[in-house]
This record gives sequence, structure tokens and C-alpha cells, in this order.
Amino acid sequence: MKELFFGTGIAHTLLLFALVIASGLWLGRFKVKGVSIGTTWILFLGILLSHFGFRGDPTALAFMKDFGLILFVFSIGLQVGPGFFQSFRKGGVTMNLLATGMILLAVLVTLSIHWITGESLTTMVGVMSGAVTNTPGLGAAQQALSDAGRDDASVLASAYAVAYPLGVLGVIFLVILLRGLFKVDVDAEKAQLEREEQESQDTARRMHCAVENPAVFGKRLVDVTADMNDKFVVSRIMRDGVISIPGPDTVLQHGDKLLIVTSQHHVDTVRIIFGEEVPMHLSDWVHRDEHLVSRRLTVTKPALTGTSLRNLHIRARYGVSVTRVVRAGVELVASPSLILQVGDSILVVGPLEGIDHVAQLVGNKPQDLSHPNLIPIFAGIALGVIFGSIPIAFPGIPQPVKLGVAGGPLIIAILLGYFGPKWKITTYTTTSANMMIREIGISFFLAAVGLGAGEHFVESVLNGGYWWILYGALITLIPVLLTGLAARLIFKFNFFQICGLLSGGTTDPAVLAFSQGAYGSDHISVSYATVYPLTMFLRVLAAQLLVLFAIA
Repeated sequence: MKELFFGTGIAHTLLLFALVIASGLWLGRFKVKGVSIGTTWILFLGILLSHFGFRGDPTALAFMKDFGLILFVFSIGLQVGPGFFQSFRKGGVTMNLLATGMILLAVLVTLSIHWITGESLTTMVGVMSGAVTNTPGLGAAQQALSDAGRDDASVLASAYAVAYPLGVLGVIFLVILLRGLFKVDVDAEKAQLEREEQESQDTARRMHCAVENPAVFGKRLVDVTADMNDKFVVSRIMRDGVISIPGPDTVLQHGDKLLIVTSQHHVDTVRIIFGEEVPMHLSDWVHRDEHLVSRRLTVTKPALTGTSLRNLHIRARYGVSVTRVVRAGVELVASPSLILQVGDSILVVGPLEGIDHVAQLVGNKPQDLSHPNLIPIFAGIALGVIFGSIPIAFPGIPQPVKLGVAGGPLIIAILLGYFGPKWKITTYTTTSANMMIREIGISFFLAAVGLGAGEHFVESVLNGGYWWILYGALITLIPVLLTGLAARLIFKFNFFQICGLLSGGTTDPAVLAFSQGAYGSDHISVSYATVYPLTMFLRVLAAQLLVLFAIA
């Protein structure tokens, strides 16, 4: 029993992990003024126990740290991968450039402090990672030190832990400051953003149109829509009070009424082709088409991943129309070129017998989604570890750079998340499963880092480490403040976009949670998700490069 509580064996190490993680997660549930540092309590408790002599097996600590980091970054990559490249469209380009500028400013401030004060650059990397609350960056820096045969990785964790709290509070303070500085009317800005979103969104929108354009009278639907590049879907047609599902050979007549699903971008195009909208409601179609029913079906057959709606020939085979596709809570226009993936929900309308056949075609067994497909996950992790171990030579850097167990799996996961469905690889995991993997991974990592760093933590702080608080404050405040001012004054960003930019640019979910709770808008998370993937990758890479400069 004594060995279990005070030894260094595997059982003792597992006990420490369980106690540190459970206690840290419990403390993370408490908030002060709506702010919590969440799972970072695990790091502080690990340092505390380690300081008082409770230390784990070094080999087990090293494994848990690396494996936890891999699980954490891989789950993030899978989640953000599907929308990673789309984030660079239109306003996303400007937002990602601002986030990149914020990272470069943080690196510049870090280097400036190193040159002015003479503080070790290795230590400053730990301060920087804590100041921007970027745990994978800390892991990447520690991995780079380990690959170089250095044994001073614990100072990174100590500096990270000292700088972290102000990294959270500093960004929240600046968000509040920017709101007051620009005299932001939250309700007015929210209304403006909703108007802009309504005008530009690509999500599905229903239209009720009457066929009034003489140019389409007597023409087949397939001929009318031939050059439209899948901009809309004609779901149902009403002629003389009778509702049916139109096929490609349906001939349009004057006075026909059409139920059309399109995006906001193409509303004017639909009006020009067919005619103006008519005052109808969805219930007008539901009450009259008693021989037709509507259903929501779930794509659960892995073989359909990567298959376009066009290749399923659903309307031609079963007389059923697919009107919309719901993916991750977002309604998409069911254009024939849309690529399906496991987990999608398709909204269909047609005769009951035909819908039953479509249900068999797509699977429609939601219970199957509760069993995660682990093969792509572990195969992806294997590829990520291999990719992260490939040395990459950069001009001017004497030692090749490796993306390591943080960068390699992250990039592979992003690529799998985006290209997986196109390559017929099922990467779908439920949100709860993804969050479970992520939370387990970050908990393992923080516990291992804390238990490994606590032995010299107090000594490091007393021997000049208190300056790390000031250094971290400068690294937090200067880049974030300048980026917020530029976003508002130069690029005229909405306040909610700025909140998402600053929380995503610092990879800080605590700031995101505060902003959403304080200002009551989910629009912030859109900007957060837009910059988060690239920011995460660049922060990991920046930490590694600085460490390599330090040991060169």
C-alpha cells in the first residue's frame, strides 16, 4: 500500500493521473466572474503534487504526455478539417491574415524580450505558449527539445504555467476594453451581422414561385435548368391543385406553382427563370399532397461516403425528391453534385413506398453512428506520427525541423477530415465521441506535464521566474490589442467578429466561452472556427522553430 501512494511504479503513476485529472476537472467547473481556466487546473495540481514529492514513473509520464497530445490535436484536426479550406474564402482570408499577423507579433515580442533581457529563448517559448494559451505549442517545443537530446524541457512547463492565467484574463480584459473604446452597441451590431448573414449565406432557402416567364412555357425542366450548375432544386410542382414531384421530363406550363430549394445567392436567378414568388406557406404543400410524405433520413452506409447525389438517381428510381441535406446542423441545398458523407441527414419527399426504398439505400440506422469507426483514427495517427518524424530543412536553420507528434497528426487529421469523404474514407465521429477523445487527450497531456515539471517549479519562479508574468503579459496584450484595433479601424470588422478573431487567434476557448456568455451570440464561434485551424498549426510551428533557433 505504501508503494501505491508514495512509490514510483506504474500503479502509483496511474493513481496520480486519476487523482490529478479528476480533481482538476472538478475545480475547472468553478467560475470567477464568468471565467474559468478549465482543464488547466490539471496542470497546476500536477505541479503542486510533484512539488511535494508525488512523482510518477518517467517512462509512463513521457508516454502519456505524447499520446495525450496526439489524441488532442488529432481530434481537433478531424473536427475542423471539413471546413478548413473553405475558411479562406472571402472574409476568411482577411481574418486569417490578421490572425497570422497576431502570431508574428507574438513571436517578435518574444524575441525582443529575449534580446533585451537576455532571458533564455527556450524559457521564452514556454512563456509565449502560456501567454497565448496554446498547449500544443508547448508540446511541440518540448518534443523538439527531446529530439535534440536536451533535458531542460521542464522549464518550458514552469514558464507556461506562470504565464497562462494572465494569458486568459488579459484577452478577456482587452475584449471588454475594445467594446468600451469603440462604444459598441451589442444589439445593433448583432442585428447588422444577422442582416449580412441573411444576404450572403449559402444555406438552404425555400421559395414558392409561379411559372410566369413565357420563355419556359412548354419546355422540359431538364432543359430549363441545364445551365444552372445545380443552383437550385425544384422539390414539388402544383398544377390545377394537384401536387406531384417533377422529373427531368416534366413540361412546365403557365400558372404552375413550384416549391424550390436554393441558397440566398441564387434567389434572383430563380425569379428571373420562372417568375416572382407567390404568397404561399409550406403548409399549403403539406396539407394538399396527402399522397406524398416528408422524411428525414440519415446516411449511415460507409459505402456512400464520397458519392454524389446525382449518382444515386433517387428521383429517377424511386420518384422521391431530396430537398435538403443537413450536415453538422447546417442545411445545404441538395444539388446533384453535392458529395455525401456518413452522418449527413437528407430531407426527402415522395410516396411512402419510394421513401422506404431510399431509406434502405442510405442505411438510415442512426444507432450505427454511435459506434465510432476507429480504423481511420488510428491509421491517421500512424500516418501523422510518420509525417511528423520527417525532417524538413529550412534555409538558415542548421537543424532540420520536424513537425513532431503535435504538428504531424494535426495536419494528417485536417487532410483526412477534408479529403476523407472524397476518398471514400469514413472519418465521421459523433460530436460527443470527438469531445471525449479530445478531453482525455488534453487531460493526459496536462497531468503528465505538471507531474514532470513540479519538482523545480518553485525554485524556477523564485530564481527570477516572477519576471515571466510580466513577459507573458506583454506577449498577450501587445499583439491582441494591435490586432483588435486593426480589425476595427482598418477592416471595419463587427464586434462579434473581433471577439471570435481574438479568441481563435489565441486558441483560447475560455475567451470564446466568456464572449458568448457575456454578449449572447453564437456568431462569435463562426469567426473562431474560421481562424482556429491555421492559427493552431502556425502556433505549433512557431514554437518549434524558436526552440530550434535556441539550441542551434
